[in-house]
Amino acid sequence: MKLVWSPLAVERALEAKAYIAADNPRAADKWASGLVNAVSKLKRHPKLGRVVPEVGLEEYRQIVYGNYRIVYRISADTIFILTFRHFSRLLDLEELEPES
Repeated sequence: MKLVWSPLAVERALEAKAYIAADNPRAADKWASGLVNAVSKLKRHPKLGRVVPEVGLEEYRQIVYGNYRIVYRISADTIFILTFRHFSRLLDLEELEPES
């Protein structure tokens, strides 16, 4: 399976890394590497995450990485990483829509 990150998910991941790097650049690099490894597991195990409760559809799933939820959608041969959200923030369902 192929992984495709949405621009929003990339932006949010980079913001989180920058926040961590402000205090500890080495920890930020380690955190980012772990994030990439966690998401890469989806290539072999696309249903690793649980169904997103706010959506309730099998193809919309999420995995947890630290204090973040990574929401993705499974299609025939591609996993779309849709958004990356801290648990303290509510999920905006508009972030799950394809970009126009």
